[in-house]
Amino acid sequence: MFETPDIYTLAAGTSEGTSKLGAFDNAILIAGVGNTNLIKLSSILPPKAVYKEKIVYPRGVLVPIAYGAITSDKKGEKIAAAVAIAVSVEDGFGVIMEFSGVTSAKNAEETVRKMAEDAMKHRNIGIKEIVSKSAEHTVENFGCAFASVPMWYSKLI
Repeated sequence: MFETPDIYTLAAGTSEGTSKLGAFDNAILIAGVGNTNLIKLSSILPPKAVYKEKIVYPRGVLVPIAYGAITSDKKGEKIAAAVAIAVSVEDGFGVIMEFSGVTSAKNAEETVRKMAEDAMKHRNIGIKEIVSKSAEHTVENFGCAFASVPMWYSKLI
């Protein structure tokens, strides 16, 4: 059985590569999660999870993470990814939303913040705050934009 993560951060990166996968790999390295195995989550922040400015992960570990990513090989195309967390007023429970597309970081972040607000509204949960992070990249050959909410366990730091 999995334990529930109790700390999280916001991380983003953009990069070029020699392939789409290479661009993605370089972007996650820049975001600080590239030497780990990412376990993609749906969109829930556990209650009472604590924000950390940066989390340093041991190499090879399984990292629970919600993320949005886009890769492209269309030279000159502007791509962006964003994540937003709406945190509840009661116990810090939150909803994480991810978005990526052929757009600007500003538009991606506005979109994902609205998605997070809507998700809390549908749950009838009051919002204490919404935090977000985005990344934008103009493709040269193979490009990637990546934004994420990686989580971890305070007892392992």
